[in-house]
Parts: sequence; structure tokens; C-alpha cells
Amino acid sequence: MKRSRNGSAAGSSSGGGLGSVKLQLSWKKNVEFAGEYFADSKGYYKAAGFSQVELLSGGGSGTSVESGLATGRCWAGLSAPTITAPAVLQGAPLKIVGATFQKNPFAIISLSKNPIESAEDLAGKKIGVQDSNELVWNALLKANGIDEGSVTRVPFQSDPPMLTSGQLDGYVGFVTSGPVRLRMEGHDATHLLLADAGLPLVAETFTVTQETIDNERDKLKAFLTAEIKGWKDAVADPARSAELAATVYGKDQNLDVKEQTEEAKMQNELVVTPDVKANGLFTMTPELIEQNIASLAKAGLTIKAEQLFDLTVLDEVYKADPSLKLS
Repeated sequence: MKRSRNGSAAGSSSGGGLGSVKLQLSWKKNVEFAGEYFADSKGYYKAAGFSQVELLSGGGSGTSVESGLATGRCWAGLSAPTITAPAVLQGAPLKIVGATFQKNPFAIISLSKNPIESAEDLAGKKIGVQDSNELVWNALLKANGIDEGSVTRVPFQSDPPMLTSGQLDGYVGFVTSGPVRLRMEGHDATHLLLADAGLPLVAETFTVTQETIDNERDKLKAFLTAEIKGWKDAVADPARSAELAATVYGKDQNLDVKEQTEEAKMQNELVVTPDVKANGLFTMTPELIEQNIASLAKAGLTIKAEQLFDLTVLDEVYKADPSLKLS
């Protein structure tokens, strides 16, 4: 296989020499993975040397990225520090090599007529929290010194009508979908990002095995290059992102193009930050890494940065091709 001068796989001339790999998504195929759809549909994966990058839906029971990497079901995956860190602490040889979302989309969703605008506003409120979100919820309370007894936690299964009917004052959900859906139904919604309320965490993190970093570094760089190109397109064109999600990749999900377009616009705010503009998509500053480590500690996950993160591969990608940065 041909190589470029910097040692990475050499563009389309490799003719699929990197073979086929599987990327496991963190959820079902919606606009959250627009960059992957662009990378596939516009041929960026193939130009990087892959014959195919198969996108596997996530979200089902027993299909975590971490278990997929352990069993060989996938070669790479999109996950989150709160999921990868426990696996690493239990001995899994995994690393996060980049973060699509610089801010986790978790937020407290409320109505503007009864807004929750700060962590202090939670006192005395009824908040819907799914069991799967218990870890981040407890970490939020700890990060802000809030007595859990001062907030009424209500069992919740992603049912916004509980908010609009007054059964809840707010709920823990994704900022990319909850407020958008409520506004489309005629409700004036607001939100408080957990990342802005003492719990900075990244999300949609590229997670791989240590073996991949050690033995397939060029392949990983080629993959990340294609991903960067795909996400540059996704950030630039929310409407096309929504079309790809609703009519092609997630066509079996009954997605609404208008709603997906609004979600794409919302998620761009999580993907593109001043640091990302300066350093490139998926990058994490040392400060952001340390903030994530501190947030994980509040969630009861004590781990060192070097145990969980390795941004050196991504650094090499941008050093080899600075034009990959957002213009």
C-alpha cells in the first residue's frame, strides 16, 4: 500500500487497501451522526483507503461501544467518558482519541414560563431523570453542592408531556432534541447545559483499543482524516445533514427533516467552539481534558487523564495537514 510522506495512508491511491471496518454509533441513526453520513456518502472513507466503513446503530441493550470493542464487533466507536472510564477502570485497554461534541448534550430542559436557568434553581423542583442518566444527575448535584433531598427526582422515560402538563418542572435530556421538539409542538422551552453548570464533559468520543493506537496508527489517522472532512461538511450544511439522516441513513427511524435540521443547528453549537476553531474538530485542550477528569471524579470515577485520553494521533493528523482545520 502506498504511503504519503508523513506515513499516513495515501489518499484514494490506496484503493481500499485499509479494508473494511465497523464504526459503532452511540445511538440510532439520526442527525447526531451527520459527519459520518457525509464521510460515507461523499467518499471520504474510500479516499482515505477504506473499502467500507460500516456504521452500526447503537442504543440497544448489550451493544455498548466498549463491549463491541472487547468482542471485536467494531473497530472504533462513538461513546462518552462516563461510559468509557468505568470500562478502563475495570481493565479494558481503551482510549478516547477525539471528541465530536466539546460539550455533552445533557441538559435540564424546562419551560420558559418556569425556567431552570442555574443549578441553584433546582431546589424544590420536580425533575424527571431516567435510570440510565442517574450517574450524570448525581454528579451534577455533587458538583453544585446540592442536597439530593432538596430536589424531587421523578421516574422518567423520555416523555415530554410530563413537562408540559405540569407533572415535572424539568427533565434531564439532550439539548439537541428536547427543546427543539417542544418548540415544534408550540411550547416555549429553555435549557441549562450540564456542561455549563459545573459538569463539563465531552461526548460522541472516538474510542478505540490501545492495540489500534499502537499497531494501526496510520489506519487510525486515515480514519480520523475522513471523519474530520465529513464533519466539516456537516457543520456547514445542517439542512443536508438532516436530509441524509431522514431519507438515507435513518430512513427507517421516521425522522422529520425539519426537526432534524433544527437539531443539526443546535448540535453545531456543541461541536464548534473557539478552541475547535483554533485547533481543529475533535481536539481537546489540556484544560478541557482536566475538566473532564474532574467531572468524572464527581461522578465517582477516579481516573487519570493518561489512562483515558490520547490526543496525540489527532495532533499528528493536523500537523500533517493543517488545511483540515475549520476555515
